[in-house]
Amino acid sequence: MRTLPEPFAGWFAARGWQPRPHQLAVLDAVARGDHALLVAPTGGGKTLAGFLPTLLDLAAAPREGLHTLYISPLKALAVDIARNLMAPIGEMALPIRVETRTGDTPANRRARQRAAPPHILLTTPESLTLLLSQPDAAEFFAGLGGIIIDEIHALAGTKRGDQLALCLSRLAVLAPGARRIGLSATVAVPDALRAWLAPDARAKSVRLITAEGGAAPVFDLQLPEGHLPWGGHMGLASMPEVYQRVEAARVTIVFVNTRAQAELCFAALWRLNEASLPIALHHGSLEIDQRRKVEAAMAAGKLRAVVATASLDLGIDWGDVDQVIQIGAPKGVARLLQRVGRANHRMDEPSRAVLVPANRFEVIECVAAMEAAAAGELDGDPPRPGGLDVLAQHVLAMACHAPFHPDELYAEVIRAAPYAALTRRDFDDVVRFVEDGGYALAAYERFRRLFRDSEGRLHIRDARVARQFRLNLGTIVETPMIKVRMRGGGTLGEVEEWFVSTLTAGDCFLFAGQVVRYERLDPAAVIVSPGGGDEPRVPVYAGSRMPLTTWLAARVRAILHDPSRWAHLPAPVQEWLKLQSLRSELPPRDGLLVETFPRGGRWFLVAYTFEGRLAHQTLGLLVTKRMERLGMGPLGYVGTDYVLAIWSAFEPTGVERLFAEDILGDEMEEWLAESSMLRRSFRNIATIAGLLEKHHPGAEKSGRQMTMNADLIYDVLRRHEPDHILLRATCEEAARGLTDVARIASLLARIQGRITHRALSRVSPLAVPALIEEGREWVAGGAEDALLAEAAALVSEATDGAEEFGETLADVTDGIITRGASARPKPREARRSRFIRSAPRRAS
Repeated sequence: MRTLPEPFAGWFAARGWQPRPHQLAVLDAVARGDHALLVAPTGGGKTLAGFLPTLLDLAAAPREGLHTLYISPLKALAVDIARNLMAPIGEMALPIRVETRTGDTPANRRARQRAAPPHILLTTPESLTLLLSQPDAAEFFAGLGGIIIDEIHALAGTKRGDQLALCLSRLAVLAPGARRIGLSATVAVPDALRAWLAPDARAKSVRLITAEGGAAPVFDLQLPEGHLPWGGHMGLASMPEVYQRVEAARVTIVFVNTRAQAELCFAALWRLNEASLPIALHHGSLEIDQRRKVEAAMAAGKLRAVVATASLDLGIDWGDVDQVIQIGAPKGVARLLQRVGRANHRMDEPSRAVLVPANRFEVIECVAAMEAAAAGELDGDPPRPGGLDVLAQHVLAMACHAPFHPDELYAEVIRAAPYAALTRRDFDDVVRFVEDGGYALAAYERFRRLFRDSEGRLHIRDARVARQFRLNLGTIVETPMIKVRMRGGGTLGEVEEWFVSTLTAGDCFLFAGQVVRYERLDPAAVIVSPGGGDEPRVPVYAGSRMPLTTWLAARVRAILHDPSRWAHLPAPVQEWLKLQSLRSELPPRDGLLVETFPRGGRWFLVAYTFEGRLAHQTLGLLVTKRMERLGMGPLGYVGTDYVLAIWSAFEPTGVERLFAEDILGDEMEEWLAESSMLRRSFRNIATIAGLLEKHHPGAEKSGRQMTMNADLIYDVLRRHEPDHILLRATCEEAARGLTDVARIASLLARIQGRITHRALSRVSPLAVPALIEEGREWVAGGAEDALLAEAAALVSEATDGAEEFGETLADVTDGIITRGASARPKPREARRSRFIRSAPRRAS
């Protein structure tokens, strides 16, 4: 077995460590000139394994210039890795400079880095694209020896991953000797990731290294005292138990699934915080300075808990964290393991996690996820094909670097796995779009960005094109946001423009862990003041809900269908399922159970599809279109992660027709033609492709202006060039991502000939959560109490007075009724964490 030279062997020995086999395997792979994908559990020394070849090489043969690129999906992770990497470099007195380069890096430091590159540069896909677009990129990267891609599973299959894959293909031209190392703890399809990492898009070109051993995570299920809620997804009913667990642990990360849920859970914990524990809040809409303060406080061991969204899912090493609490079902096994890995960041000791389901269906999902994690099974799909909008941005980046010939660039692009199947026609259409906008837009001067010379090479028209590209590059298109600023104070963060449009002066809402009162809208910010009020609203964010994965959904169906697997379920859930089998029947494992019943002068159809909220939203639109054609008078629908519920004026009959595979034909086309979804998708694609510019010197555009511009161009293209490359990209994205059409198609194919229709006289036990959700859709004004009474009546009707189901009003849901963006229960004045300094401390 390979041994480490000094001073590395002494450094390991001084800590009582031995190099792990997978760390030595990475060294061996690089020494042989191989690329490698390392899959190792959290705490297994993945990051050190990735950097060891670089450190050994530079220690043995010091030189100037850039040696290794480290690419992270998160700016915070790059900063954290830089801090951790400096410890061994300093302790071994290695002559190695490490620096970060992200969107937060000051301009003077960026200029210095280009003039005198560090040995190791830690960056993000966006900053790498910017570097590659510079005229001196060939000289800057000429000596590059290694490329480390951390959390590779979080990049592959995303638009940022497409951007990075294209950058890697360009680096293979500029520095063909650079070895690639991918790092991840959760890989469901390793061969697909190996192909994504490879310089030739072939899995066999990358060595797979898998760490052996490691302690299995330890899970616990936490239910609220008293009755288990039937509906709701915030988990607030369990906050007293969550607080007790926080109090008993050293440091806890409380993970939630949405930013609105983060605000509510943080407020609930502070109401319970009699011991004044330092607890903080962290999510992507908070001001960056506030997030950095929380991260620094966690790193310094000054916090007992932080309530966080996916903003802290990845890689940051806080060794003192000994407990992770997941509020709500995890929605995926890989996602759960990624979060659990934040606790006890050591490979040989188990990470400990507590799952807190918000309702009865989520209990089953949590049990399914724990069983899968214990069995070492992961969910996940192979990376999808690359986006044409990202390719357009890359083409312009390469033109900003230097003139190129389309033949050479096409050969380079198809060596990136996401674009390996790219046709020459699509490539040429993308290049033509970047050149002059395409046939329908070529007459407009502002869309002419490139010109061809006599040899067919493409050049940028002028320096303005490069300047505008660098101002607008990136593949993350945020929903239009607006700053929230405290009157006479600092910025708290951002909320979406649509939410602000619903506010009137004096309205209160919960944000950044405090209740604020809306005062006015300035051109650049929402001005608020410290507020109170009985019913503060809660900002919600488009696209913030995580979908239930297909693989975990199948496990949930399997548990529901097989009573022999109910032993691990809590008694209330077992009784609920038993009652369902008496009143109706249990959903089949591979088929579809559809129930219909009358209630309140309407008819309800409940389909137990288990395909996730996004797929159910689309399926609901398609099925109601079909019902309308058949004269059933659909009135509305709601999709949860587990079921689709539709209410109509007339009794649904012949339900097999409603779930026929052909609804993806006429109904789909009709809906897409009428829907605003394609326009929204086009706006995002046009922004990434560079057709729309949000940032312009002295003329920043609002979200509304961007939407108006996008709509005008969309109409022009549909009328004059319906085959435009961006319209093709828009349709592909709508079918592949926004509507989850592939998942719906798989469902419809699976259930043909296996649809069971139960015509009931009243609501069934499993249908109650969906009807509670339906009630929330209909409630208006101050009718929340009436809704709670209605929900209690639903339970009573479904259980027919069964004694074990005697519920109070508060027991029916998880303690919160969401109406639009309003929230219950009524928050009391909450004490403030000293790590959130945006507002003065308030008394209990």
